[in-house]
Amino acid sequence: MSARNPTALIADDEPLLRQALARALAQAWPELEIVAQARNGREAVEQFEARRPDVCFLDVQMPGLSGVEAARHIGRRAHLVFVTAFDQYAVQAFEHGALDYLVKPVEPARLADTVTRLRERWLTAQPALDAEVLIEQLAARLRKDGAAAALQWIRASVGQTVRMIAVDQIDFLRSDEKYTRIAWRDQGKPAEALIRTPLRELAARLDASRFAQVHRAVVVNLGAIDHVTRGDNETARIHLKARDEVLPVSRQYAHLFRQM
Repeated sequence: MSARNPTALIADDEPLLRQALARALAQAWPELEIVAQARNGREAVEQFEARRPDVCFLDVQMPGLSGVEAARHIGRRAHLVFVTAFDQYAVQAFEHGALDYLVKPVEPARLADTVTRLRERWLTAQPALDAEVLIEQLAARLRKDGAAAALQWIRASVGQTVRMIAVDQIDFLRSDEKYTRIAWRDQGKPAEALIRTPLRELAARLDASRFAQVHRAVVVNLGAIDHVTRGDNETARIHLKARDEVLPVSRQYAHLFRQM
């Protein structure tokens, strides 16, 4: 066994959650060195290739390349731990024993159990033997469960009435202080409403093949996009088909439109 300390990568699109996990790991596994952090799956793959950490903590739901897709690339070259916000349907897909998972918010007792298993595997240099097969099974399960759980309607108060807004009519969703602004088409005409459900919670339940997060505060219906123009510093601007409003694309999500 090498005398060096184990190393790790943390991938999550939320900076505060990355920092919280890093602090928790410092308590649960003091000798573990966090050598890289990533904001999305693409960065996770790049950081892995550059630093080759022993352990990768991968958020399942990330913009662009997901944690599962990043894991496909990494394979058996590292010990994998998936981090998920879903503690009902998705967790069942992780219960293979060889692939570990953590549920947000990460609980100290669960993290301690995970660290115990990781330490044993690191000491024996034994990543999951069937990691590739298990990752494919996990991806298939998440696709199936994600499609079943995808949001179809959003309920919103508009004046004195409660509207049931069909998700396929939504052009975009945007954080607005303590609310989320829903912009949709009501019989072809632009309409808007504010709801209290956080954007992050809504984004996790939208069909990822039709909606994309393009900014920390913006999720857009890909079918509502007319064209995208490049901006400065690797940013971009989205022009919609049925609206004058232009949506920002931050550097973190600009890779989604590089081929346009």
